[in-house]
Amino acid sequence: MQQFNGVIMNFANKPKTTLRQRLAARTLGAALLSVAAPVALLAPNAVYAAPASEAAAAKSLSQQLSGIKSMTANFVQTTSGATSAQKNALNSSKRFTGTMQVQRPNKFRWHTQGNAEQLIVANGNTLWIYDKDLSQATRQSVNNQVGDTPALLLSGDPSRIGASFRVTQPDARKAYYVLYPKTANANFRSLALAFNGGVPTTMVLNDNLGQVTRIDFNGIKRNPAIAASQFVFTPPKGVDVITQ
Repeated sequence: MQQFNGVIMNFANKPKTTLRQRLAARTLGAALLSVAAPVALLAPNAVYAAPASEAAAAKSLSQQLSGIKSMTANFVQTTSGATSAQKNALNSSKRFTGTMQVQRPNKFRWHTQGNAEQLIVANGNTLWIYDKDLSQATRQSVNNQVGDTPALLLSGDPSRIGASFRVTQPDARKAYYVLYPKTANANFRSLALAFNGGVPTTMVLNDNLGQVTRIDFNGIKRNPAIAASQFVFTPPKGVDVITQ
């Protein structure tokens, strides 16, 4: 998957594109679609029981995800550990809230609210990233975006996870997993994911600039009916559309 640097040349030098990239770096969309460093969800000094084998961990995670055909939730996203340069650019806006809906296969909708409102919509074929305040919408192929990415976990085929990730389960008794992509060109090194009651409750991501992003889900509904319209996006009139 590519980060937001594949903008066509006509837009690459526009100031608002640079601003968009700054804003995207702090939103849920970037957290889900372009992660770049190891993460830890549990306390670093936690004492674990015996870890599961890689095969057992992959099977356990697949079982957790296989029970989720669709899911809706609210989320709270917090980001910390930015460099000084990032803090100056992002000011104090490090906490975001929003809503999410996912449905297999490869359909999802993430709406990040607040100062950097962003909407990400995928219908199984096309993925849109819409930045309302910047009047920009980026259109991408789902096939190019959902493969060895975190989005695969919640909307893709659970049986493919073992092929795309090396799955670890530090404590075989707990539904907590750390995943490492198998492809050398993946844009992230690891992803931590915790479950409770058969649904994912927390994701923790750490980017290559030292930012740690934690996403906590609440108000979770498992396997609800979701209207097809939730996975359709039409750019508003006057919005710049960028195809990648």
